[in-house]
Amino acid sequence: MGGAGFVFTGNNDADIMHNSALINLNMLEACYKRNIKRIFYSSSACMYPKYNQMDPDNPKCSEDSAYPAAPDSEYGWEKLFSERLYLAYKKNYGMEVRIARYHNIFGPEGTWKGGREKAPAALCRKVAMAPDGGEIEMWGDGKQTRSFLYINECLEGTIRLTRSDWTGPVNIGSEEMVTINQLAETVMEIAGKKLSIKHVPGPLGVRGRNSDNKLIYEKLGWKPSMPLKEGLKITYAWIKEQVEKAK
Repeated sequence: MGGAGFVFTGNNDADIMHNSALINLNMLEACYKRNIKRIFYSSSACMYPKYNQMDPDNPKCSEDSAYPAAPDSEYGWEKLFSERLYLAYKKNYGMEVRIARYHNIFGPEGTWKGGREKAPAALCRKVAMAPDGGEIEMWGDGKQTRSFLYINECLEGTIRLTRSDWTGPVNIGSEEMVTINQLAETVMEIAGKKLSIKHVPGPLGVRGRNSDNKLIYEKLGWKPSMPLKEGLKITYAWIKEQVEKAK
């Protein structure tokens, strides 16, 4: 896993593409040789075209918008390649394939420091470490938008897809879109702290991204039910505990 600081700097592109592609090539071949009947692949919303995600208020991430392809990172290109790889094994070898495009999954027990953590964990860590009345740093102006899906919701959507008779690809994410500033403010509210935000240059990814859940609701009758704030409460409590243990 890697957040913006790992994926969008360009410094790790060769490792990201090489390692991720090898994982998928090896897993598929191993499953095919052992006559495995069904396999799930976790793709990513990063495979969606950058040109549809320039407006932070109206990003387009419906499943049918994937082509013409123009992901915003090499990570996204590898995800797109691997989707097609899994579908090729389905077409040529009859393997039952299920593909989900994850949108920013978060929760406790995840990476929360070291440079590969994603925005919710990074902000939870920064808020937990900051004294009340202090300051946290944020990459960019904080007006870029995203949606974030709590891990339990992700598992529910994944299990439903995997046990269905439908291949996908399909979005598994939340439609509760927020700015990164709003995400930080929610974490501060949960922590009971008043902090200022110092906006600094840094890797950002696309300007806007939000899950489009029309297709998964139509096919599987599923939509997430947990508000972002409830998932952040659980995640913040866990990360705060890790920060205190590390002192």
